[in-house]
Parts: sequence; structure tokens; C-alpha cells
Amino acid sequence: MLWESVYVGIGSNLDEPEQQVRRALAALATLESTRLVASSPLYGSRPWGVTEQPDFVNAVAGLLTQQPVDSFFQALRALERQLGRTAPAVRWGPRRIDLDLLLFDGLQLDGPQLRLPHPGVVERNFVLYPLYEVAPDLVVPGSGRVRELRSRVDRAGIWRLDGRAIDHGA
Repeated sequence: MLWESVYVGIGSNLDEPEQQVRRALAALATLESTRLVASSPLYGSRPWGVTEQPDFVNAVAGLLTQQPVDSFFQALRALERQLGRTAPAVRWGPRRIDLDLLLFDGLQLDGPQLRLPHPGVVERNFVLYPLYEVAPDLVVPGSGRVRELRSRVDRAGIWRLDGRAIDHGA
């Protein structure tokens, strides 16, 4: 069976968010027929959507999987539940953990449960900056290379948790 490249966005702003993101990264490495091959540094970001909530911690994981896209997506949802995700009271509200399937080997889908690439990839700095750290030359189908997309998003409200400066160049 072939290995497919997969990118997952991770976010948390409740219950020690940095630890929640680190737990999620470790848990992703345990998914069946899947290998964690890269992870970004952790980023802090201001809330998007509902702004009256704590700041987020974000990262991106690069994985290889032999699972079909539907199985992988269901495994990701099950992993979120295992990590303590509950439905937020409001859309884009605070959450313990959020695992977003960003890209699945160049696949484009527009279904009721799953859209690929994830519709937020091209507009959210908290996705593009960590994704750039993992795969700067990755092509987001229908949109362009990650490095080009990152150069187009607002830089405000994002920082690396390790204190290193963010290289904002294209």
C-alpha cells in the first residue's frame, strides 16, 4: 500500500494549551499505519473568530499514512475525543484540542464532513506559519506554494513560543 503525505493543524487554548498540543503530537504518532515525520515549533496566536477568549497554541504535524482519507479522518476525530475534545459552546470558541486535516496528498474534496484542502489553510497565519516550518514548498491545490501563501497573510497576532524571531520573508 502507498504512503500518502498528510498535514494536520493542531490548536488549543484551554487546560494548559502547550501541553495539550504536545500530547496531540505524541498521539498522532500512534495512529495505525501512520508515521509522524515532522512537526513545527509551537506558535502562540490571538483568537480568530470569537476574540474574547485565551490565546491559542498552534502547531502543524507532517505525517505519512497508508490509511485511506476517510479512515484517517475518522481516526483523527476519534483521537480528538480521546484527548478530551468536546463541542465548543460557540463556533471558533475556546477548546482543549482541535485537530484539523489540512491536506491529504494533494487531494481535493468538497463533502459535507470533509473539505480538502481545509478551507482555512490559505487565510490563517496560525496555520501557514507552522506549515511553512514543516513544508515551505508544499503546493496547496488550487492556491499555490505555502511560502507564497504565508507571505500574503497578516503577521499580526502570531509568535513563536520558543522566543525565536519569525522570519517573515517569502
